[in-house]
Amino acid sequence: MRTPAREIDTMTSTATRTLRHRLVAALTVLLAVLASTLVVAPPAHAYVTISGAGSSWSANAIDAWRKNVAQYGMVVNYAPTGSSDGRNQYRQGTVQFAASDIPYGIRDGVGADPPPSQAHPFAYLPVTAGGTTFMYNLKIGARRVTNLRLSGENIVKIFTGQLSRWNDPAIARDNPGLRLPAIKIVPVVRSDGSGSTAQLTQWMISQYRSLWNTYCNRAHRTPCTQTSFYPIVASAGMVAQAQDLGVAGYVSQGQANGAIGYVQYSYAIQAGFPVAKMLNSAGYYTEPTAGHVAVSLLKARINTNKADPNVYLTQDLTQVYIDKDPRAYPLSGYSYFIVPTSQATVSTQQGGTLGDFGNYALCQGQTQVDALGYSALPINLVKAGQQQLAKIPGAKGTNFTIAKCHNPTFSTNGTNTLAVKDPKPPACDKQGSTQCATGTGGAHQDTPISNGGASGGNGNSNGNGNGNGNGTSGNNNVGGGPTSSRSHSASAGPTKSAPVACNPDTGGCAPTDGGPQSGDPNVNANPTSASASLGDGMEVALMAVAAALLLGLALGPPLIAQLGARRRARGGGQWGPGAGSGR
Repeated sequence: MRTPAREIDTMTSTATRTLRHRLVAALTVLLAVLASTLVVAPPAHAYVTISGAGSSWSANAIDAWRKNVAQYGMVVNYAPTGSSDGRNQYRQGTVQFAASDIPYGIRDGVGADPPPSQAHPFAYLPVTAGGTTFMYNLKIGARRVTNLRLSGENIVKIFTGQLSRWNDPAIARDNPGLRLPAIKIVPVVRSDGSGSTAQLTQWMISQYRSLWNTYCNRAHRTPCTQTSFYPIVASAGMVAQAQDLGVAGYVSQGQANGAIGYVQYSYAIQAGFPVAKMLNSAGYYTEPTAGHVAVSLLKARINTNKADPNVYLTQDLTQVYIDKDPRAYPLSGYSYFIVPTSQATVSTQQGGTLGDFGNYALCQGQTQVDALGYSALPINLVKAGQQQLAKIPGAKGTNFTIAKCHNPTFSTNGTNTLAVKDPKPPACDKQGSTQCATGTGGAHQDTPISNGGASGGNGNSNGNGNGNGNGTSGNNNVGGGPTSSRSHSASAGPTKSAPVACNPDTGGCAPTDGGPQSGDPNVNANPTSASASLGDGMEVALMAVAAALLLGLALGPPLIAQLGARRRARGGGQWGPGAGSGR
């Protein structure tokens, strides 16, 4: 006796539902496993709000990290009040962490900066690497200069009042391809306690002690030491502004032509303004790209004395200043978090949040810093930083593995990939009679140059003029090599500066032929980036399995139904109307 058609349909429907349920269950399990392997994020704990203060040099990176971790339920407040204030607030216990470009204990003249008492122990945690740059606002006529170069000596003389006009012969020697205007130089310094100021003055003392001591004595500072508070001499024509943002804001004003100030590289990128390329010990002018900073910090001496938390992981940059690698940027350095290692200053809940935030900063956060204007930390400091995080009360296990950190400096053999791959500067960046035209920092427009043939002549920009006044501007290519230190060639841009007339008394300059203007620079938003990696082999395999199951879930039930229909059709009239009537 054959099974009635209605029962067959019921059985088919039941089988279809059973298979679908099994597929859904299997898919749910696999997707859960897949999600657990793909998400390299802090665990979903009950986070509490934490607060920090300090370095404005590191603030752009910290702000990007704070915004990114908000998706995990973390609320991290940060006030970029300057390294000195950050260290002071941490010492007083008003914040859970601080950021500082220099450690405690550095004597500033007759003042001291003692670390917190032994009842409030702490640890240094390196989080950002980058360069202190010299952002400037300078025009030749109506065209903005974007390729300025400065030697270390000229930088010191500018910030000690010994160079007062941009057309000074000493600056002209740094810039053979430019005819700089005779306008006043306006140095812009920090008015607040600043780690940037401390790093700058330490470099001055190390490399140009006599110049710094002369200025320091004029400012009535005794003794002349590294300082976080820049001394102001009234006759030096300086302007003081609070924080990196204040310095960058002043320099980028439309009416601030002639101004130059020191800021972290990211502020120039944000503002769309150029930075001066700085002469290194190899005779090349460089800017603090991520790769150049990585190269430079290979020479940094990191204190590895774990027995003394007051100095462990702090930096000695003396060898960075004099690095003879052509790619080196002399004012490269690190900045630190100062974190608690005792419940006297932080609860376990706060420590748990701080530990996860620090872990994010050391690992995923480093994938973003290149676009922001910093350089990713090398593997030795990341590993040491993870050990420091473990000292925070309430910090969870970080389960640190190189494979899941995705730091652009990491390699399988322990070398700094960022430094190894960093290209050497082009020939036109070498000290001498040539100069690259390419814009620096956040300025993407090139500046026309007149290499070698600035005084006219029947020649090109390689300096082959004969002085008869009938020559052309040439092709701006220096010795057959590239004229650009970026990915594009300067030779594709303008090849000759518009004639400019400058009044040396008033400082006013104007083009004599109505030449083209470069236009106002664009102001760029905070760029962030994320790793484009899909993950390791296991993660990719699980993704493939999940895709196959999704396909099966979509196609399986219709195929089963179609198979049942074919079986019924083969049964002919036996399963048709009237079947099973007993005839």
